[in-house]
Amino acid sequence: ADRAYTQKSLELSTRWAKRCREAHRKENQQLFGIVQGGTFEDLREESAKQIIDLDFPGYAIGGLSVGEEKSQMLDLAAHTAPLLPNDLPRYLMGVGTPNDLLQCAQMGIDLFDCVMPTRNARNGSLFTSEGKINIKNSKYKTEDLPLDPQCACNTCRNYSRAYLRHLFMADEILAMRLNSLHNIAFFQTWMSRLRRAIREDRPIDWSFPEDNGEETHGD
Repeated sequence: ADRAYTQKSLELSTRWAKRCREAHRKENQQLFGIVQGGTFEDLREESAKQIIDLDFPGYAIGGLSVGEEKSQMLDLAAHTAPLLPNDLPRYLMGVGTPNDLLQCAQMGIDLFDCVMPTRNARNGSLFTSEGKINIKNSKYKTEDLPLDPQCACNTCRNYSRAYLRHLFMADEILAMRLNSLHNIAFFQTWMSRLRRAIREDRPIDWSFPEDNGEETHGD
């Protein structure tokens, strides 16, 4: 969107945020203000100031990871995060890959949400300690190994790669269920490791192998 449209949208978002803040009554819910501003750093600064003035218990960074280049998303997240109070939760909406989580956590982001674990699982793309596995690949047809030997989830403890591939190729709904359980477990373990490193003030010196040479050769 161009600057004029983004400015107008920002103002509308602020008005809605004010109305939501005034209408919010449930004490068992936390209502976060969302910073907008598109790809314009100064508009994000303006939005952050307006939203912070409404005194929310936490703040989200919105409007990123919606089609822009990865480098631009990371730059804008890095620019916006320090604008938000450091004693309240900072939430980056719609992000992201394992490496996105590592990078953005180091910017001061506390919370994330993303469809990636379950969306990828439904398409046979599974996250492991060695990188992504495409369970559709024919090489897994007879592979009697757990999906990830380092994972303790129910899927990895009880089902082989061959069986998971069979379920997926047979279009069994159980395939999506088991794949989703595993991917969610992977991300939980990934974030647990990240939290420990932050608590113990240790360097985050690992990353997820984004390209481990896995290709699709199904039959």
